[in-house]
Amino acid sequence: MIEKNVVTDFSPRVYEPAVDPSAYVHPLAAVIGSVTVGRNVMVAPGSSIRGDEGQPLFIGHDSNVQDGVVIHALETVSHSAPVEKNLYEVDGRKYAVYVGSRVSLAHQAQIHGPAVILDDTFVGMKVLVFRAYVGKGCVIEPGAILMDGVRVPDGRYVPAGSVVRRQGDADILPVITPDYPLKDLNKGVVHVNVTLAKGYLASGK
Repeated sequence: MIEKNVVTDFSPRVYEPAVDPSAYVHPLAAVIGSVTVGRNVMVAPGSSIRGDEGQPLFIGHDSNVQDGVVIHALETVSHSAPVEKNLYEVDGRKYAVYVGSRVSLAHQAQIHGPAVILDDTFVGMKVLVFRAYVGKGCVIEPGAILMDGVRVPDGRYVPAGSVVRRQGDADILPVITPDYPLKDLNKGVVHVNVTLAKGYLASGK
Protein backbone atom coordinates (compact mmCIF):
# COMPACT_ATOMS: atom_id res chain seq x y z
CA MET A 1 0.00 0.00 0.00
CA ILE A 2 1.36 3.38 -1.04
CA GLU A 3 -0.77 6.35 0.01
CA LYS A 4 -0.81 10.01 1.00
CA ASN A 5 -0.87 11.23 4.59
CA VAL A 6 -3.72 13.23 6.08
CA VAL A 7 -3.53 16.86 7.21
CA THR A 8 -3.16 17.41 10.97
CA ASP A 9 -1.83 20.17 13.22
CA PHE A 10 1.57 18.44 13.17
CA SER A 11 1.45 17.50 9.47
CA PRO A 12 0.05 20.55 7.67
CA ARG A 13 0.66 19.32 4.11
CA VAL A 14 -0.35 16.26 2.14
CA TYR A 15 2.54 14.28 0.67
CA GLU A 16 2.56 11.35 -1.69
CA PRO A 17 5.46 8.92 -1.29
CA ALA A 18 8.17 9.24 -3.93
CA VAL A 19 9.02 5.64 -4.79
CA ASP A 20 11.59 5.00 -7.51
CA PRO A 21 10.18 2.79 -10.29
CA SER A 22 12.96 0.26 -9.69
CA ALA A 23 11.97 -0.21 -6.02
CA TYR A 24 9.57 -2.96 -5.00
CA VAL A 25 6.95 -2.36 -2.31
CA HIS A 26 5.10 -5.54 -1.39
CA PRO A 27 1.27 -5.19 -1.39
CA LEU A 28 1.26 -6.09 2.32
CA ALA A 29 3.69 -3.29 3.20
CA ALA A 30 2.67 0.30 3.99
CA VAL A 31 4.43 3.41 2.69
CA ILE A 32 2.58 6.55 3.73
CA GLY A 33 3.16 10.28 3.40
CA SER A 34 6.46 12.12 3.17
CA VAL A 35 8.69 9.20 2.23
CA THR A 36 11.39 8.87 -0.43
CA VAL A 37 12.33 5.35 -1.51
CA GLY A 38 15.41 5.06 -3.71
CA ARG A 39 16.49 2.76 -6.52
CA ASN A 40 16.34 -1.02 -6.15
CA VAL A 41 14.94 -0.88 -2.62
CA MET A 42 13.09 -3.97 -1.39
CA VAL A 43 10.21 -3.23 1.00
CA ALA A 44 9.07 -6.59 2.36
CA PRO A 45 5.61 -7.71 3.51
CA GLY A 46 4.46 -6.52 6.91
CA SER A 47 6.77 -3.51 7.01
CA SER A 48 5.56 0.03 7.72
CA ILE A 49 7.23 3.25 6.56
CA ARG A 50 4.93 5.93 7.87
CA GLY A 51 5.72 9.57 7.18
CA ASP A 52 2.51 10.99 8.59
CA GLU A 53 3.90 12.40 11.86
CA GLY A 54 7.63 13.09 11.74
CA GLN A 55 8.86 13.86 8.23
CA PRO A 56 10.54 13.49 5.86
CA LEU A 57 11.63 9.86 5.85
CA PHE A 58 14.34 8.79 3.39
CA ILE A 59 15.47 5.33 2.23
CA GLY A 60 18.56 5.31 0.01
CA HIS A 61 19.44 3.27 -3.06
CA ASP A 62 19.91 -0.51 -2.81
CA SER A 63 18.68 -0.64 0.79
CA ASN A 64 16.16 -3.11 2.16
CA VAL A 65 13.32 -2.91 4.65
CA GLN A 66 12.58 -6.45 5.75
CA ASP A 67 9.49 -8.13 7.17
CA GLY A 68 7.97 -6.40 10.18
CA VAL A 69 10.27 -3.37 10.13
CA VAL A 70 8.74 -0.12 11.41
CA ILE A 71 10.06 3.28 10.34
CA HIS A 72 8.28 6.19 12.01
CA ALA A 73 9.20 9.44 13.76
CA LEU A 74 8.19 11.96 16.39
CA GLU A 75 6.45 15.10 15.11
CA THR A 76 8.68 17.53 13.27
CA VAL A 77 6.17 20.39 13.07
CA SER A 78 4.24 22.00 15.92
CA HIS A 79 1.93 24.97 15.36
CA SER A 80 3.52 25.55 11.93
CA ALA A 81 7.05 25.70 13.35
CA PRO A 82 9.73 23.02 12.93
CA VAL A 83 10.59 20.90 15.95
CA GLU A 84 14.36 21.01 15.53
CA LYS A 85 15.13 18.51 18.29
CA ASN A 86 13.32 15.85 16.24
CA LEU A 87 15.37 16.40 13.09
CA TYR A 88 18.86 15.33 12.00
CA GLU A 89 20.83 17.02 9.25
CA VAL A 90 22.50 14.93 6.54
CA ASP A 91 24.29 16.57 3.60
CA GLY A 92 22.65 19.91 4.29
CA ARG A 93 19.07 18.64 4.51
CA LYS A 94 17.01 17.81 7.58
CA TYR A 95 15.23 14.50 8.09
CA ALA A 96 13.10 12.79 10.69
CA VAL A 97 14.61 9.47 9.56
CA TYR A 98 17.46 9.08 7.11
CA VAL A 99 18.53 5.62 5.94
CA GLY A 100 21.48 5.67 3.56
CA SER A 101 22.38 3.48 0.60
CA ARG A 102 23.03 -0.26 0.86
CA VAL A 103 21.58 -0.41 4.36
CA SER A 104 19.87 -3.57 5.58
CA LEU A 105 17.07 -3.26 8.11
CA ALA A 106 16.49 -6.84 9.22
CA HIS A 107 13.25 -8.40 10.41
CA GLN A 108 11.29 -6.47 13.07
CA ALA A 109 13.84 -3.69 13.48
CA GLN A 110 12.36 -0.38 14.65
CA ILE A 111 13.84 2.85 13.34
CA HIS A 112 12.06 5.63 15.21
CA GLY A 113 13.03 9.16 14.40
CA PRO A 114 14.84 11.24 14.97
CA ALA A 115 17.29 8.69 13.59
CA VAL A 116 20.06 8.37 11.02
CA ILE A 117 21.68 5.21 9.64
CA LEU A 118 24.42 5.85 7.12
CA ASP A 119 25.59 3.82 4.11
CA ASP A 120 26.59 0.15 4.19
CA THR A 121 25.28 -0.54 7.69
CA PHE A 122 23.51 -3.71 8.81
CA VAL A 123 20.76 -3.36 11.42
CA GLY A 124 19.91 -6.71 12.95
CA MET A 125 16.66 -8.33 13.91
CA LYS A 126 14.60 -6.60 16.65
CA VAL A 127 17.01 -3.67 16.96
CA LEU A 128 15.65 -0.31 18.19
CA VAL A 129 17.25 2.90 16.93
CA PHE A 130 15.60 5.97 18.53
CA ARG A 131 17.17 9.42 18.81
CA ALA A 132 20.43 7.98 17.53
CA TYR A 133 22.90 8.46 14.68
CA VAL A 134 24.69 5.44 13.24
CA GLY A 135 27.74 5.89 11.05
CA LYS A 136 28.86 4.17 7.85
CA GLY A 137 29.78 0.52 7.62
CA CYS A 138 28.46 -0.49 11.02
CA VAL A 139 26.84 -3.68 12.26
CA ILE A 140 24.10 -3.44 14.86
CA GLU A 141 23.68 -7.00 16.09
CA PRO A 142 20.21 -8.40 16.90
CA GLY A 143 18.30 -7.04 19.86
CA ALA A 144 20.50 -3.99 20.48
CA ILE A 145 19.05 -0.63 21.56
CA LEU A 146 20.51 2.75 20.59
CA MET A 147 18.89 5.89 22.02
CA ASP A 148 19.24 9.18 23.91
CA GLY A 149 21.22 11.00 21.24
CA VAL A 150 24.16 8.62 20.90
CA ARG A 151 26.32 8.71 17.78
CA VAL A 152 27.95 5.47 16.69
CA PRO A 153 31.22 6.11 14.84
CA ASP A 154 31.86 4.63 11.40
CA GLY A 155 33.00 1.02 11.21
CA ARG A 156 31.88 -0.12 14.66
CA TYR A 157 29.69 -3.00 15.77
CA VAL A 158 27.17 -3.08 18.58
CA PRO A 159 27.08 -6.47 20.33
CA ALA A 160 23.77 -8.34 20.43
CA GLY A 161 21.45 -7.19 23.19
CA SER A 162 23.50 -4.14 24.11
CA VAL A 163 21.79 -0.99 25.37
CA VAL A 164 23.76 2.10 24.34
CA ARG A 165 22.43 5.31 25.91
CA ARG A 166 25.58 7.29 26.71
CA GLN A 167 28.02 8.75 24.21
CA GLY A 168 30.94 7.42 26.20
CA ASP A 169 29.65 3.89 25.64
CA ALA A 170 29.17 4.56 21.92
CA ASP A 171 32.72 5.89 21.62
CA ILE A 172 34.25 2.64 22.88
CA LEU A 173 32.18 0.25 20.78
CA PRO A 174 34.45 -2.33 19.13
CA VAL A 175 35.91 -1.65 15.71
CA ILE A 176 35.04 -4.04 12.88
CA THR A 177 38.25 -5.94 12.10
CA PRO A 178 39.05 -8.49 9.38
CA ASP A 179 38.35 -11.34 11.81
CA TYR A 180 34.93 -10.04 12.89
CA PRO A 181 32.50 -12.82 11.87
CA LEU A 182 29.78 -10.51 10.51
CA LYS A 183 32.02 -8.07 8.64
CA ASP A 184 30.73 -9.12 5.20
CA LEU A 185 27.16 -9.99 6.16
CA ASN A 186 25.62 -6.82 4.81
CA LYS A 187 27.05 -7.23 1.31
CA GLY A 188 25.28 -10.56 0.92
CA VAL A 189 22.02 -9.29 2.39
CA VAL A 190 22.02 -6.30 0.05
CA HIS A 191 22.68 -8.53 -2.96
CA VAL A 192 19.83 -10.87 -2.04
CA ASN A 193 17.31 -8.06 -1.56
CA VAL A 194 18.25 -6.05 -4.64
CA THR A 195 17.89 -9.26 -6.64
CA LEU A 196 14.50 -9.95 -5.04
CA ALA A 197 13.26 -6.44 -5.80
CA LYS A 198 14.21 -6.81 -9.46
CA GLY A 199 12.70 -10.28 -9.62
CA TYR A 200 9.38 -9.32 -8.10
CA LEU A 201 9.08 -6.31 -10.37
CA ALA A 202 9.85 -8.41 -13.42
CA SER A 203 7.24 -10.97 -12.39
CA GLY A 204 4.54 -8.31 -12.17
CA LYS A 205 3.58 -9.30 -8.62
